[in-house]
Amino acid sequence: MSLEFIYYPVSFILWCWHKVFGAVFGEATAISWILGIIFLTFTVRGIMFKPFVNQVRSMKKMQDFAPEMKKVQAKYKNDRQRQAAEMQKLQKEHGVNPLGSCLPMLLQIPVFIGLNHVLRTFTNLPLDQKTENYFFGKADVESYVNAKLFGVDLGAAIHNGVSMVGGTGGGGFHWNVAPVAIPLMIVAAAATHLTARHSVSRQNPESATGQTAMMNKLTMYIFPLGVLVFGALFPLGLLFYWLANNGWTLMQQRLVYTKIDKEEEIKKAEAIEKRTALGPKPGQKPAVGQKPAVGQKPVQRKNQQGKKVVKPGSPHGFAQPNTAPKNGPTPKQPTTDAPKATDGAQENGTGVPGLIHDSTKKSGRKRR
Repeated sequence: MSLEFIYYPVSFILWCWHKVFGAVFGEATAISWILGIIFLTFTVRGIMFKPFVNQVRSMKKMQDFAPEMKKVQAKYKNDRQRQAAEMQKLQKEHGVNPLGSCLPMLLQIPVFIGLNHVLRTFTNLPLDQKTENYFFGKADVESYVNAKLFGVDLGAAIHNGVSMVGGTGGGGFHWNVAPVAIPLMIVAAAATHLTARHSVSRQNPESATGQTAMMNKLTMYIFPLGVLVFGALFPLGLLFYWLANNGWTLMQQRLVYTKIDKEEEIKKAEAIEKRTALGPKPGQKPAVGQKPAVGQKPVQRKNQQGKKVVKPGSPHGFAQPNTAPKNGPTPKQPTTDAPKATDGAQENGTGVPGLIHDSTKKSGRKRR
């Protein structure tokens, strides 16, 4: 299968940056090629910045509803088909795409393959047979082959046993490359470890599983060790790509996580401010017929003697709307302490219970 559609774009980006830095440092110098490879990496990673942000947000959402996923897995542990259907439904409700978290990593693979092929094509034939290399002409090919870093060719590797990523020269070990290659391998491995550690520290403990713990160990320890081991097979130019890619990932990850943390803090502050605005101010009584807010004391009234009186129909003492009829006097409520009316109310002629009629008292005449 031909991968020309990958080789040509990668070659073009590298050619552009090499011309830019070649105008400053000279096209035949190793620094121009190294900076061209580094900025090729930055260009590709800049294009993938948006998918990376989406990846981080998707991973955070998956961690937030991880307890719900565990419940689904426990509920349908004996029914794999139903479990998968419920998991897809849950992911759709939360707007999570599991493939979105893998997209940035998948996009880097073609770039790595393309750059490796382009750099190897510079040196896989004798110089007298080389005329061009995709976007690079014969002069560019000669400048790459002759460029040296501390006396070591950019296309050289510590070991040339693997043809797919091997460097220039014959097979076997080339220990003269080690003093330049090993420091690059160590820094690249350290950046890989720090990137994985920073990502693991952001994980939700509630979402941790046995598989998660295993993957964390792989990314934190096995992958950096792999960089040290397999870095001996990579030519120097490819090691600079690996170093630049890991360094960019570490810085980008810290930047994106900081931005997301600030967004969450702003959302929390806005939610608190909204709840505060909807609730009553300190010391303010709720309006008539309005339910008191949470934590608000019930409204109580006092009679003329200063005693608290609970309005009838309000068992908790909240303010109740006035239900008295608009027309006519307010009906009096019977009390149990008032004396019962006796026949004296009819006998005394006053109509007032308990008042005895005094036949000696006349209207307008003083009693002597």
